[in-house]
Amino acid sequence: MEKFYVASSFRNVDAVNYVTKQLVNKGYVHTYDWTKNAKAREEKTFTFEDLKEIGQNEKNAIIESDFIVVLLPGGKGTHIELGIALGLGKKIFLYSPDGAIDHLETTSTFYHLPEVEKCYGTLDELVGKVISQLPINQKVL
Repeated sequence: MEKFYVASSFRNVDAVNYVTKQLVNKGYVHTYDWTKNAKAREEKTFTFEDLKEIGQNEKNAIIESDFIVVLLPGGKGTHIELGIALGLGKKIFLYSPDGAIDHLETTSTFYHLPEVEKCYGTLDELVGKVISQLPINQKVL
């Protein structure tokens, strides 16, 4: 089974949950759901120890994943997760709804590395691209 992680910012929680649900429904395994931390973040009840634990969970999830999906726009955490995945040689699907990754003034050098697959269009098109490039081996038991 192909395992995945979705990196993004809290402002994209609905998109993250949508992509995650679509991939799980197709048979992919989600390694960690960081969106469950949204309520504590809104209530500002995090401690530094909580942040450490969440960071470790996210790092472990990326390590465990076969690929990651990055939904832009993202924050500093998103880009750290992208860096971890790049350092580990993971396949990365980088989704840019507004095409900012292709403008010199808004892009990053790391968006253009060979292991990064740039994705545009709808979230369904993004999911379709993942499925076409990393199909699940459907075994009947």
